[in-house]
Amino acid sequence: MNSLYFLLPFLHTCVSQVDVFQSRWTQQIPVAINCSSQAEFLASNECRLTRESCDTVFCPPWQRCIQGQCTCKLLYMCETWNVKPVCGRDKRSYLSFCQAMAMSCRTKQPIMSHFSETCEVDGPVFSTSIDPDTGLVTVFVPDSNSPGGGQNLLVCKKYWQMAEVNVACRENGSPLGGASAGYKLYHSLITQHQNKRFPTHCVSIRCQGYENSLAECVIHGKVRNYPNRKIATATCYNMTQKTETCSFKCANEKLVPMSHTCDGIDHCGDLSDEMCCKKCRNKAFRCKTGVCVSQDALLDQQIDCLDGEDESTKQLKEQGPLSPFIQNTEYTSPRNETAIIRAHLESRLYCGLPNTTTVHNEEMVHRQSRFKRVVGGTPAKPTQIQWQVALQEDKKINCGGAYIGGCWVLTAAHCVRPNPTLFWVKFSLWMKSRPQDTTDIVSVQEIIIHPQYDAATYQNDIALVKLKALPQDKEKCFVDNPAVSAVCVPWTTKLFQPSHNCSISGWALNAEGDGSQVLHWAKVTLIDNCQTFYGDRFKPGMMCADDPEGRVDSCQWESGGPLVCEDELGVSYLWGIVSWGERCGQRNLPGLYTQVAHYFEWIRGHTGWPAVTKYNS
Repeated sequence: MNSLYFLLPFLHTCVSQVDVFQSRWTQQIPVAINCSSQAEFLASNECRLTRESCDTVFCPPWQRCIQGQCTCKLLYMCETWNVKPVCGRDKRSYLSFCQAMAMSCRTKQPIMSHFSETCEVDGPVFSTSIDPDTGLVTVFVPDSNSPGGGQNLLVCKKYWQMAEVNVACRENGSPLGGASAGYKLYHSLITQHQNKRFPTHCVSIRCQGYENSLAECVIHGKVRNYPNRKIATATCYNMTQKTETCSFKCANEKLVPMSHTCDGIDHCGDLSDEMCCKKCRNKAFRCKTGVCVSQDALLDQQIDCLDGEDESTKQLKEQGPLSPFIQNTEYTSPRNETAIIRAHLESRLYCGLPNTTTVHNEEMVHRQSRFKRVVGGTPAKPTQIQWQVALQEDKKINCGGAYIGGCWVLTAAHCVRPNPTLFWVKFSLWMKSRPQDTTDIVSVQEIIIHPQYDAATYQNDIALVKLKALPQDKEKCFVDNPAVSAVCVPWTTKLFQPSHNCSISGWALNAEGDGSQVLHWAKVTLIDNCQTFYGDRFKPGMMCADDPEGRVDSCQWESGGPLVCEDELGVSYLWGIVSWGERCGQRNLPGLYTQVAHYFEWIRGHTGWPAVTKYNS
């Protein structure tokens, strides 16, 4: 009885959806018995998230993530280093695949034709056609070595799925893409259509699903069509066509069978059928954000899950050897070009990875026994936490902070005042009372407190500290220091989920309430039900974390200090800033932190793109 009770809302939704579209069909279709079984895969039978929801998935390199949505870049923003030029269908030459795709993004038209050093104004361009009688998909691929400047080719059935059909149909005037992927044997085509001439060769095509044209997909493996060769066909989507009983409504209003959701294949054409999944089917892989990706995406050297889980070496243990995505091809691969561009973008910012060549002074660590025990904390090694800073005001250190790259430090708003002359920032400080060999002390140029900071409630308790540039090098604020590394700034609040283990650091309080003499760190766990503990005192932009036993609490630690979470690839992100807490170290009263990702746009607006994010930039 209880199971049926919880399934009733889901069944009602499916029935309602059938009723909405009943007028398009010639007969009423009863609700299938197995409709409710789809509840184990989908969080909802409608999902408004798409591949452009960049708080859940990555934008391609020709787009930027702004306020949770992928937006088109201008052409000059695209990297042109070590990439191949492109000829466009608009008869223009582009310096890179990224530039062609940026133009396509802005015009909503397919621009990409082919990779070439020279583009003739009257030269042939890539094209796709779908035969209305047979459904056969034919592509014309420009090739300067072929008669007529190119070659007509059929598409082999291998790899042909709905992602490819959606692209082919969109390219041929069906905005919602395809309805089904099929195939026909080559000899049957010859027999049944003797009045038609068919290309003698076919190629395999592999798409991601976002493409505007098959020219933007990986084309490879040209082979001769022997009689039993399976040749790909496509049926394009028609809004008036009959659909299955319990359908999934895509964000673009297309209806696809519920059984095709959460399988790692983009049936909708906007990826919404793979975005709100509790579980994946057909061996697809579920990212922690609820996105199902194809098994081919695992260990393909391109991150698809926000936390990098699909590229983690643990996949080798859990999944076993995986089939590699097609890389070697007789045609230049847009996927390879995308990977090159993305790798170059990511290389512009080095963050979240401590410098492992720094030597910790073990002698100083062994002397920590002189200091009083810190509740819930462990002494750090002298150069272990390389993004930790101390804020000194009037010769006293009362707050910590985190170095985020460039000339920028993040801390709590309640730690600072808008008077930069009062503050100094100390890098690589271990003992609070004296510097070590690697310590740098830097003056402050500007302090930017969040404009909506409320001192009474601690809402928006975040501030940026801009350091003074060096007289001899205005691009730097301190001399390169191997004991100082930046922590990454997260762009989405979905990067880490509740129950994720993170760490906090600072000069914590000991059992007697005195400040520690050496830097400490402790583990905490992210919590998602903060309102339960604090009611309306918990405000937007706040987050909770605590030790499950209540032994570690933010109020025991220096305000403004970093709460850092590590992704599956070992990259560290500044997930929180120590803000406030109540009745330190007690169970059911977790520490309150400022959630950094909530303020990404505000941070980016002051620091600029390169200083804060490796991805979605």
